[in-house]
Amino acid sequence: MHRQLLLDRIDDYARRFPQEDDVVARFRTFILGHDRCFERDCWAGHITGSAWLVNRPGSHVLLTHHRKLGRWLQLGGHSDGEPDTLVAAKREAEEESGLAVDVVDPQIFDLDVHEIPARAADPAHWHYDVRFIFAARADAFRVSSESLELAWVPIADLHTHSTEESVLRMGRKWLSRSNVTVGNT
Repeated sequence: MHRQLLLDRIDDYARRFPQEDDVVARFRTFILGHDRCFERDCWAGHITGSAWLVNRPGSHVLLTHHRKLGRWLQLGGHSDGEPDTLVAAKREAEEESGLAVDVVDPQIFDLDVHEIPARAADPAHWHYDVRFIFAARADAFRVSSESLELAWVPIADLHTHSTEESVLRMGRKWLSRSNVTVGNT
């Protein structure tokens, strides 16, 4: 089953974050109920992959001022049929920033379900967003057509750029880690 890798990762996430059982249950129900969950034209919703992309010291996160949504968010996007959400998240981070990135942790960092408003021919739908931690190999990014702007934001001051609870939650998770430095690898 092409969904098993994600289901296994979600089970691991559930063990690490038992307080998030509602979002885990929602993901599992969606994935098991939609064979085409990785396709962007699955209008009940679809799986997306996002990157908590930090600098090497681990003090800043790269955020995008999202062109379509008009909000400061983490980098990420559609799976486009890719069942390995880690691969999809890495692809999106590199495409949207122009940076080479390294996986810091292959475990899911965060899960979020959010509604995307109707736009052009696309009806309103849900994004089941799977987030992973990456580190940028350099600091000089390139702004893609999907962004109005990119910025390295101090994680301790995340609230100055975003009021999105899911972004702030990732900031709290990152700051609660015992070792926030990602090293020189």
